[in-house]
Amino acid sequence: MRGLYCDGSSGRIEPDTREFLRLIPAELRNPCLHLLTPYGRIKNTVHPAAERTSGRLLFREKELQAMTREEHYMREAIKQAKKAAALKEVPIGCVIVYEDKIIARGYNRRNTDKNTLSHAELNAIRKASKKLGDWRLEGCTLYVTLEPCQMCAGAIVQARVSEVVIGCMNPKAGCAGSILNLLEMAQFNHQVKVTRNVLQEECSEMLKDFFRQLRVWKKEEKERKKALLSEHTEA
Repeated sequence: MRGLYCDGSSGRIEPDTREFLRLIPAELRNPCLHLLTPYGRIKNTVHPAAERTSGRLLFREKELQAMTREEHYMREAIKQAKKAAALKEVPIGCVIVYEDKIIARGYNRRNTDKNTLSHAELNAIRKASKKLGDWRLEGCTLYVTLEPCQMCAGAIVQARVSEVVIGCMNPKAGCAGSILNLLEMAQFNHQVKVTRNVLQEECSEMLKDFFRQLRVWKKEEKERKKALLSEHTEA
């Protein structure tokens, strides 16, 4: 299928186009649907992912499909992780999706909140439960930039989250397949579907960059304290 067309003269949407639009995640689909009137006609607007050719709109299939559903939502989780980095927290971000919509976001705030429980996943789970009015998050997919620890993995199972999508794995502390796999243990009464290594390189590099910068910050802080001590001794 090279492209999906709409007749610019009649404004009618071809059946194959309608079917394709249904396959696009809601948050990617909405910008396309603003082109349609309630009667299925095209307004005089060309979506950025389309081009006008010979009186028709050609939806560039490759552009719309280049970003998969998992990558799209993982990028939203990465945005949350960057909020943590801005606070000098380890950049871990999380979003929870229900019925193709993000219902909760969270990022690591452990040092900021002085709270062991303030991990990205737990912050997002708390908000999602409030949004849905239920502690059970069945039908929800949790996207997180780093493999969950034992605490977060346990909370995910307890919350009955249906699926987890992970950016990069954590060989030293991960409990979704690295050290343990709490999410898929047959002994529990709930197992979580797991997808790993979505935008793995981007998520991993974000963490590496942070820890490189953290070493610089620590060195600068050590030198600052040393200078202050020297000044105090001389006085």
